[in-house]
Amino acid sequence: MTSDSDTVLGLSASRCWNAVRLIQGLLALVVGYALFTLEFGLVVNAAIPLAVTFLPALVRREFEYEMGAGLALWIATAAFLHAVGALGPYELFGWYDSITHTVSATLVAGVGYAVVDALDQSAESVDVPGEFRFVFILVFVLAFGVLWEIGEFASAGLASVVGGEPVLAQYGTNDIVFDLLYNAVGALLVAVWGTGYFDGVAGLVGRRFGRTRDPP
Repeated sequence: MTSDSDTVLGLSASRCWNAVRLIQGLLALVVGYALFTLEFGLVVNAAIPLAVTFLPALVRREFEYEMGAGLALWIATAAFLHAVGALGPYELFGWYDSITHTVSATLVAGVGYAVVDALDQSAESVDVPGEFRFVFILVFVLAFGVLWEIGEFASAGLASVVGGEPVLAQYGTNDIVFDLLYNAVGALLVAVWGTGYFDGVAGLVGRRFGRTRDPP
């Protein structure tokens, strides 16, 4: 069963899946390099994104739902950008962090859309107007972004106590402002143009909620 788009940027489903496998292989190399050089922070920043790329396979196994190839590549690309950033681009190029936050925020926005759409379809008594969905997606992403920034501060604090480099880098107040700004950009992109990519995920979440009415 599939519902999500199987293409992205004109790539066929097979090419999308091949790109996902290539990204997984590259991330595995980064994890191996980090283990060899005993860089714990890099191990975490590469191993977790690598695990995230297997989310479509996990969903297929646990819920018998085939996530679209385009969405799978979208997830893998966001994971890859973060892992590569930990190798140095985050510190070398100020714009790289902005791109990563924007791409990651689009996925968080997709999750927010899936949740609110599933709630809307869960029962006759629930009716979520389009304007509220738009606001919910934006607030959902910004709330997640605030939690992420708190995590960065906590990581820096922990590193100062136990020693070593923080797992999540934090570059000051200006960095927080720009991070949240580009999170909002990603949220707006999905809210205005990208919700269709997450309709299948919304349907899956709705079934987990025990949806009692069909979507309009």
